[in-house]
Amino acid sequence: MELTPLNDRIIVKREASDAKSAGGILLPDAAQKKPQRGKVLAVGPGKINTKDGARIPMQLKVGDVVLFTAWAGDEFEDKKNKGEVLIMQQDDVMAVLS
Repeated sequence: MELTPLNDRIIVKREASDAKSAGGILLPDAAQKKPQRGKVLAVGPGKINTKDGARIPMQLKVGDVVLFTAWAGDEFEDKKNKGEVLIMQQDDVMAVLS
């Protein structure tokens, strides 16, 4: 199944979380914090302006590494990318890392 984002949505692959603490202790999955950083896999065409019907261009592009809010997006299983991906709106992204 191919995921294609609509409007101003993006698909992000979350970075892997750290399995060890700073002191070297292995952390179980339940104790690991979910990273708020990921790579953009796909972007939608942009939001439609309600005043004139034109599309507002996206600020993000495929390959961008982004920081997003802690509860951003919805998680989905993606067979193509072999793991979970987030589908979120462009507004949930706080910054692009360079």
